[in-house]
Amino acid sequence: MDATKAQTILNKIVKQIFGYDNPLDLEQFKEKFAFDVRLPKAVTDIQDNRVTWTSTTNPEKYTKFENLTVNDTETEGILAKQAIDTIDDVIGFWEKVNVRATERKIDSTNIAESDGVVECVNIYHSQDIGTSSNILFSDGMSDCEFLAASQRCRLSSFCIRLEDSIESSNSFGISCCSKIVRSFMMHSCYDMQDSMFCTGLTGRRYCIANMQFEKDEYLKIKEMVLQWILPQTPQKEDAHG
Repeated sequence: MDATKAQTILNKIVKQIFGYDNPLDLEQFKEKFAFDVRLPKAVTDIQDNRVTWTSTTNPEKYTKFENLTVNDTETEGILAKQAIDTIDDVIGFWEKVNVRATERKIDSTNIAESDGVVECVNIYHSQDIGTSSNILFSDGMSDCEFLAASQRCRLSSFCIRLEDSIESSNSFGISCCSKIVRSFMMHSCYDMQDSMFCTGLTGRRYCIANMQFEKDEYLKIKEMVLQWILPQTPQKEDAHG
């Protein structure tokens, strides 16, 4: 997993949700939409002095998870026994081996700048992700795919800024919701489709700010909202046009 692959995934997510090409690179997207998401921090690996990524910055010493799991074939990581007479001895010996594992991943492939990843594929700059794929700049995802800048969600796909929600798709700015489809800026809603800026509604379609609209009215307003959320980059005119 690298920045090029992550950009391709981001472009696919944006196209699916907004219907037009993504105008942002990875760093621009992160600053605009993942500014408040808990993400792994860069620290220094004590083994090689290279940058590594962790979900916590409390300890003072770090090394990649793979370094901790490769034990000496003879000692299996056991050090020679030394006398322990005081609590200071205990603390001193502990400090020598108290190293925080970073970039932790289990049964996962194509993982970059991430920590706490289990049974995943294609995860970029994210943490605490399980059984998911194609996740960018996110925290606490489970059974999800094609999400970016999202937090604490399950069973969802193709969303940006999805928070504390489940079973949602093709949406942006959704929080504390379930079963939301093709919607934008929704809170505490259930079983909603093609709606925007609603709170506490259930089983509706073509609603804006808790008001009911006709389909053609909704689609016209939606285009204005999409450009407000993520302005489309104007296409360059043909040099001979």
